[in-house]
Amino acid sequence: MQTPSADAMPHAPALASAGAGQLAQFFIPAAASLQERRPRTLKHDDTFAVFDHNGDALSGPGSPEGIFHRDTRYLSHLYLTIGGLRPMLLSSTLRDDNATLTCDLTNPDLFNGEGRLVLAHDLVHIRRSRFLWKAACFERLVVRNFDEEPRRISLELTFEADFADLFEVRGTRRERRGESHAPEIDASRVTLSYTGLDKRRRVTTLSFDPAPTRLTGRDAIFTLDLAPRETRSLFLEVTCGTESANRPPRRAFFSGLRDARRALRAATARAASITTSNDIFNEAARRSLSDLAMLTTDTPEGPYPYAGIPWFSTVFGRDALITALETLWLDPAIARGVLGHLAANQAIATDPAADAEPGKILHEVRHGEMAELGEVPFRRYYGSVDSTPLFVMLAGAYLERTGDIATLRGLWPHIEAALSWIEEHGDRDGDGFVEYGRQTADGLINQGWKDSHDSVFHADGALARGPIALAEVQAYVYGAWRAAAAVALRLGDAERAAAFDMRAEALREAFDISFFDVELGTYVLALDGDKRPCRVRTSNAGHALLTGIAFPERAPSVVAMLMSAPFFCGWGVRTLGAAEARYNPMSYHNGSVWPHDNALIAAGCARYGFQQEAARIFEGLFAASTYIDLRRLPELFCGFPRQRTQGPTFYPVACTPQAWAAAAPLSLLQSCLGLGFDPGEAQISFTEPVLPDFLDDVVLRNLVIGGGSADVALRRSGRSVVVDVLDRKGPVRVLTKS
Repeated sequence: MQTPSADAMPHAPALASAGAGQLAQFFIPAAASLQERRPRTLKHDDTFAVFDHNGDALSGPGSPEGIFHRDTRYLSHLYLTIGGLRPMLLSSTLRDDNATLTCDLTNPDLFNGEGRLVLAHDLVHIRRSRFLWKAACFERLVVRNFDEEPRRISLELTFEADFADLFEVRGTRRERRGESHAPEIDASRVTLSYTGLDKRRRVTTLSFDPAPTRLTGRDAIFTLDLAPRETRSLFLEVTCGTESANRPPRRAFFSGLRDARRALRAATARAASITTSNDIFNEAARRSLSDLAMLTTDTPEGPYPYAGIPWFSTVFGRDALITALETLWLDPAIARGVLGHLAANQAIATDPAADAEPGKILHEVRHGEMAELGEVPFRRYYGSVDSTPLFVMLAGAYLERTGDIATLRGLWPHIEAALSWIEEHGDRDGDGFVEYGRQTADGLINQGWKDSHDSVFHADGALARGPIALAEVQAYVYGAWRAAAAVALRLGDAERAAAFDMRAEALREAFDISFFDVELGTYVLALDGDKRPCRVRTSNAGHALLTGIAFPERAPSVVAMLMSAPFFCGWGVRTLGAAEARYNPMSYHNGSVWPHDNALIAAGCARYGFQQEAARIFEGLFAASTYIDLRRLPELFCGFPRQRTQGPTFYPVACTPQAWAAAAPLSLLQSCLGLGFDPGEAQISFTEPVLPDFLDDVVLRNLVIGGGSADVALRRSGRSVVVDVLDRKGPVRVLTKS
């Protein structure tokens, strides 16, 4: 078993102490390779599940499999056998809309106690169909005998619930746990339960239809007598902490499946649709939209995309804000839901344990036993330096996209509170830049998006000492001031709008002086606590292009750096240049390729007129997706150079699906097309559109603007892209700009 690595730490947590060599507190063990398992994942609202290709959840050290609800694993083991042996896998797939997981299995050769073959392989077919709905997992097993003789089949389902906290599953060891209770069993139902140290009783109920031949607290055995060609169906319902429906699992399966599919259709129907000349990209785009719909949870304030499965299926501020920015052009409802939920949970007081200060926007929320007890600091945690300016940025972008001034009027007090945090708490030393530094020893060491313990350092590799001012955070703050100015102007406060614009311009000039390094030809990574620049070439510089803080004369050299061989590996832009001291293509943040990072860089390139470079990034990530199961871009992959006839090298514990990675191809398409909106004029525009080499034409339907919508086709014509309006509802105009 490998030693847990600090590089295997998504949303890397704090070190156990400041001493060198200490393991990180909340590490994800590198031995639990998600890429090796290639799991099948399902999610609905606060429940998600991780299964293997057979549809089983196999318990064991480092296993991430099981059914999870609100950061607790309610079912840790589910294992199907036929005649005492595991069925052989025929196929395993998720529907295109992620509604159901289907596993087709068949029997192996079965022998009796004397070693005589009693059932040859491939005579019994088992189809497992499974989905999640309202804190429950529903399964139908369809068993068919294809033999010419009647057969007696024994199916056994073994199960277990360890009620492990998600952080335990990730590898954190606990000195004490609560009490597991004896199973409660009747003819067709088993109840498993656990009372945690937080005094909460957590309950898992397994209901079977029909009743098993034998049922115990750990297994259910079905003895089936099947005539030739006969089919029999078995149903299982697993509920997490809720009462199971007062109806047979058979009925609950079909009604739940109907409702789940309707909900997914409704979620995807409001978004624009994408069809292109490339069937493989069409598959990737459908998967992106389906993954976003699956990851999105309905909150009281609206739809909210959870960050990713398995480790981050919860509210994250930064991740959702960036996902909302990436998808704003095709589904503004996501942005409205994200803004509303984060505003409702904005910090109103100082709490050092939560890294909270008035006006600050959430980083992460957890609901498990360890969070409730304070064993991990993430019950309601505010330790990200960028969520707050990103919140204001998204608010301005949402208004620009929709013209929805009523929503912005309601958000304005929260925007003002966020701006106050930027001024009063974010700028710790009054130098005009926003810095971070954790308030307790348990908080995250690094609080930008690259939050591994070793992601901020100097040219010689020495780790930077805080408080730290990151380059991209200043870019986001600039974007926040510009957004606040636009919102204030729409609200009729021209004086404050002018003041906000002045703040933005002052920051822009100071940023250029302190962060641009002429010798490097790019922006430095950060300023450390002594205001020494971290003279390291990183992808962070691309985010300066995203918000427009970069002076136009700086953009060519920054783009050239990002597209140079040390950065652009063929699949995308690395987080760190190959010539830098801590470069490691297998690390989490120091040389890997992150799809969302690339999407933001491409948007920055397009902003400064480098659409061809944006298209090159798009081509690299699309090419990577063609080698990946389900065309699904992971959270990240390794930054090894692209080789002919070989796919990308996977990162072992990358989350898949991950919201901001799923949204990356959608954002990249917008950047290449130069797609913009003016709701005041009911206008959709395409500025110097380009198509990447793998696309010859693109059709976008249901582009909503104001009270109308348009369907638009774009096709390659020589070196140009021609825009054609296919349909129009309402007074919508479509323009091509050069």
